[in-house]
Amino acid sequence: MVCQACEKKLAKVACPEKWRESTKDKQGESSGRKVNENKLLTGAKRYQPYGQKKCKTCKQNLHQDGMYCQSCAYVKGLCSMCGKQMLDVKNYKQSTS
Repeated sequence: MVCQACEKKLAKVACPEKWRESTKDKQGESSGRKVNENKLLTGAKRYQPYGQKKCKTCKQNLHQDGMYCQSCAYVKGLCSMCGKQMLDVKNYKQSTS
């Protein structure tokens, strides 16, 4: 669960739009695209498997920036990124883990 304020912070996909050939204005020029470029490795926010943040409650590695893993955030009714209370789970029948 992520609150509305944190939806903007969610990770983006590696290649959100298709590569377009050079425009009509740039006849004959390269569009700056590298051949066989891996966007996950050359992007500004690179995936680092050993430098990840951990969940506050269960110490599990998080797949994106945040404070809690999805399962802990769901059980407690919190936003997984900022930790803000989103849902009152007092009357819900949930497991303790």
